[in-house]
Amino acid sequence: MTSLADPLALAHGPEWANRFALAPLTNTQSNADGTLSDDEHHWLEARGRGGFGLVMTAAAYVAPAGQAWAGQLGIASDDHLPGLTRLADALRATGAVSSVQLHHGGRRADPALTGRANQCPWDEPAKGAVAMTTDEVEQAVADFVAAAVRAERAGFDGVEVHGAHGYLVGQFLDARHNHRTDGYGGSFDDRSRLLREVLEGIRAATGPDFQLGLRLTPEGSGITLEEGRETARQVMTSGLLDYLDMSLWDVFMASRFGAEGLLVEHFADLPRGGTRLGVAGKVLSAADARWCLERGADFVSVGTGAILHHDFAARAAADPDFRVRERPVTRDVLREERVGPAFIDYLAAGWDDLVA
Repeated sequence: MTSLADPLALAHGPEWANRFALAPLTNTQSNADGTLSDDEHHWLEARGRGGFGLVMTAAAYVAPAGQAWAGQLGIASDDHLPGLTRLADALRATGAVSSVQLHHGGRRADPALTGRANQCPWDEPAKGAVAMTTDEVEQAVADFVAAAVRAERAGFDGVEVHGAHGYLVGQFLDARHNHRTDGYGGSFDDRSRLLREVLEGIRAATGPDFQLGLRLTPEGSGITLEEGRETARQVMTSGLLDYLDMSLWDVFMASRFGAEGLLVEHFADLPRGGTRLGVAGKVLSAADARWCLERGADFVSVGTGAILHHDFAARAAADPDFRVRERPVTRDVLREERVGPAFIDYLAAGWDDLVA
């Protein structure tokens, strides 16, 4: 049986020291211009010291039009490179493998920050979103690729494309609304085209040791479980990906739409073609993480647990009985875990069971 402490080899780049990845947690700590702040640097560096095999940034916007919240990290300009380079160097020194999550908000961007109408595969006046032209779709693909190249220049070991939670990549996969007729909508194959072009473009533009991951959600936002499974099957067997990171909300969760069995079971049984499979959602103990591996996952992405303990990975790998501290916790506890003031305020506003 695979152990949580076992290293994880991937098709490209360095192996991870263990089966733990830091989830790409929104933390609103970046500077107003998208450059990395000291607080965000310290937050991520501490998780590297805390034993995570992979340390991933929060979602970083690949183009100014894709910024979705204040305090979001950017990788849309060479102006973002100095902070990112300093972070990549620091993470390497901790022994962690490093990654930037690449993101575009699409219809979920914030016009107050971007200064323009939201981009979307379709017109949606209620969201202030306008349908992208074909040229704009092609530019979005180029923006993802350019951001990956920028991450490689900064010294990161890889990137993860954010295709989950109804942001731009997921919006193209939406069967309910994406009825474009330019080859980027309508059929499943055409709705998947932007995702394929992003992955193919990144793989072609980066070096042979650069790792490429993808985050998907299994269902919802116009994606059925059947299409979620087929998307996962196609990308895992494409030869393009090193890992697929399935954001399940809760790893113990069943389908919300009536399918039998647990969501994790609908993806763990798929052919992988050498791609590693990770799962995320309410992994709060070493036992939770072991359960994920027993169900067929290759690694687990940890969010809340990593907020509460910068060294969740080291603790869970060493102690089979480890479980996170009781919640809510004080701001002092979070500060000791290198959670910055802006991040603490964000958590306090959104999760009343986390911050006392």
